Amino acid sequence: MIRVALNHKSIYHYDRYVELAPQLVRLRPAPHCRTPIRSYSLRVTPVQHFVNWLQDPHSNHLARLVFPEKTNMLQVEVDLVAEMTVINPFDFFLEPQATNYPFTYEPILKKDLQPFLDTIEPGPEFAALLDSIDRSEIKTIDFLVGMNQRLQQMVRYVIRMEHGVQTPEETLQLGSGSCRDSAWLLVQLFRHLGLAARFVSGYLIQLKPDIESLDGPSGAAEDFTDLHAWTEVFLPGAGWIGLDPTSGLFAGEGHIPLACTPEPLNAAPIAGTVEKCEVTFHHEMSISRVHEDPRITKPYTDEVWERIDSVGHQVDKALEAGDVRLTMGGEPTFVSIDDMDSDEWKTAAVGPTKRGLAGNLIELLRQRFAPQGMIHYGQGKWYPGESLPRWALTCMWRTDGQPIWNDHMLLAAPEENYDHDVEQAQLFATTLAKRLGVDSENVATAYEDAMYYMWKERRLAVNADVMNSDLVDEEERIRLARVFERGLGSPVGCMLPLMHQWWNAKPRWMSGVWPVRSEQLFLIPGDSPMGLRLPLDSLPAPRPGEYAPNPVVPFEATSDLPEYDQLRQQSAHHQSAQHITGNVQHQVLQRVGAGGGFDTIDLEQEPEAEAPPLEPAVIRTAMCFEPRDGVLHIFMPPVDHLESYLELLAEMEQTAAELEIPIIVEGYLPPNDYRLQHIKATPDPGVIEVNVHPAKNWQELVEITSGVYEDARQSRLGTEQFDLDGTHNGTGGGNHFVMGSYTPHDSPFLRRPDLLKSLLGYWHNHPSLSYFFSGRFIGPTSQAPRVDEGRRDAIYELQTAFEQIPEKGECPPWLVDRVFRHLLVDLTGNTHRAEFCIDKLYSPDSAT
Repeated sequence: MIRVALNHKSIYHYDRYVELAPQLVRLRPAPHCRTPIRSYSLRVTPVQHFVNWLQDPHSNHLARLVFPEKTNMLQVEVDLVAEMTVINPFDFFLEPQATNYPFTYEPILKKDLQPFLDTIEPGPEFAALLDSIDRSEIKTIDFLVGMNQRLQQMVRYVIRMEHGVQTPEETLQLGSGSCRDSAWLLVQLFRHLGLAARFVSGYLIQLKPDIESLDGPSGAAEDFTDLHAWTEVFLPGAGWIGLDPTSGLFAGEGHIPLACTPEPLNAAPIAGTVEKCEVTFHHEMSISRVHEDPRITKPYTDEVWERIDSVGHQVDKALEAGDVRLTMGGEPTFVSIDDMDSDEWKTAAVGPTKRGLAGNLIELLRQRFAPQGMIHYGQGKWYPGESLPRWALTCMWRTDGQPIWNDHMLLAAPEENYDHDVEQAQLFATTLAKRLGVDSENVATAYEDAMYYMWKERRLAVNADVMNSDLVDEEERIRLARVFERGLGSPVGCMLPLMHQWWNAKPRWMSGVWPVRSEQLFLIPGDSPMGLRLPLDSLPAPRPGEYAPNPVVPFEATSDLPEYDQLRQQSAHHQSAQHITGNVQHQVLQRVGAGGGFDTIDLEQEPEAEAPPLEPAVIRTAMCFEPRDGVLHIFMPPVDHLESYLELLAEMEQTAAELEIPIIVEGYLPPNDYRLQHIKATPDPGVIEVNVHPAKNWQELVEITSGVYEDARQSRLGTEQFDLDGTHNGTGGGNHFVMGSYTPHDSPFLRRPDLLKSLLGYWHNHPSLSYFFSGRFIGPTSQAPRVDEGRRDAIYELQTAFEQIPEKGECPPWLVDRVFRHLLVDLTGNTHRAEFCIDKLYSPDSAT
């Protein structure tokens, strides 16, 4: 709620002392004004005067001023305080007979409305306008909206200082007019159409919006008020309804009526006569805000925010002085501002529009935080009861400022169709293989399992159409239709077995042929990306001691990443230092002979590898190239080191540039590494969740939070919902505060586990903190139950757990997880739904 103070001065200066006749002042809000008026005052100069308050025949307030003495100046000053409570102009019900236009008033009512039905003789322009109006039956509200907007488009608004009101004919001939001219034109138009209408003079208050509009003009650049005129039409069941033809809108809380009359002359703000003289007129109007409640678009005043910002910087200094090394992220959640009733914005995790909106948001976030980063389209969490994993959109970038992907024109837009096909996928795969220095003959074409889908087809009803079969399972129906539409014999995409020999002194990529029982490579049935449907079980079993994944240990020291240009130059090294084996060796032997000349080939000599593992007989990781929905999707293989992933991306970008084929990157994400930052957008029930990157200080946190929420708004995503009764609500998402550090050895909760112990104890002893941060629901079944609400006996075990935490001493990082994990849970044992969630702190069971 916003309260505003309006001040209005009307000043008349006369060239001499003159006698004033009684003056009528119509500057008091009318009795039917819907905007609450909290205070009102009228001050008149000269002070020697008599004032009588009365009401005219139309119930308008009039101040009749009588001046016993001559004066050389008349000043009328109005002060009022209005409460700008939002008013719904359509909050009414019509009588059944008035629901549709045209309708007629009942005889008794029509008699009462007779002054508001009187018409003037129409001129040619006005008559032509009347003839052009469709009189066929239509909803009354739609008719009024249409007429109001039509006049707004026909009449150009001008500020006209001349006295009086133009006739409707003059306004139509000129195609322009002031607010009073448009209002009188609409009054006469409604009357000729059989609707009672009256002229309204009043105040118009327009406040500067907190945020700019996404759909059109944002309104006033500054808080503004002025005298204004509009029209009211009488509807049975609703009464007088205001329409403003100047803006084309219905009257709202900013329209404060002062006088409503059948004729404009009787609605003049000040009327009366004076002796013949020279007069100079001047008026002043101003508006100021006297009270503002916190609201979603402006939760703090500028003064309060300055105080908060100052405290934030003070906290920064304290953290820095204590060598805390704390970072803070978050998981804000958003909902659509256009559709708040669909299942995807109420209970469902995925839906028809959620991924598109998330894609728009993640692209805006990339432009803001990572102009040289890239977006990865992958798969996220897979919950019980869901047929497929949820999607996950990740924007990633390097912390050293080097680009991951330089030319974003080579990254395809998911919603566009580039007409990519399997031939282009094959070309991309073979070109990339050559750049990586591996044999392009290893590129294999993959197909759907025809035997499986033929078996599925035979199980359908005899009269069922494969393309339009009425299966109970909608996903299965869509899957079958897609496969048969493409054709069982058509290839799905290409696959290149690929692995990086990072352990070599000069790392290289290696590839090989996949030995499968069938002559062709058949994918596992499904509708996931090709890379997730590879028949890995068909490959030969691994030998004992064969190479296994070797991820980087979080506490290991890492060196600086190679520069972007250095990564781009790796292809020349790969092609010159390629091992001469397999088909390549056969070609060389054919060209130079079995012995004569082979020894003359200058191969680059490399030092021995450091502790090389046993190389696998079969490369079990693969890169996939799949044209899907007209766009080439490239499925990234899993790699052990971030350097390998970045090198592969650099080679892919050069290949895309060479072939002029924009691509979408999907598949595996790079391994966790603090040298890489990321923002992720994922679906959750009813919301889109954004996992933001950590901030190391208060200023960064402000910039990140402000940027994320602004980009969400530009993507038509908001942070509020409403109950049926209009009660304001949050999104219902998690909205976690994420605290930690960039690396495990810097985390204050791992270096000093007693800090977490202290927070748990303090929160338990001060329940008000839990309720301050909670939403509408509290207790054991809420989204974040307190430690003593998740398990009723947990509080007794908590003291025992506290005793296991050393005071400021050395402590293995996994101890915190082992001690508290079973206590920080909800009723179901879910560790993610707890007031203090340590899922991502340091679990020895996972990559976190």
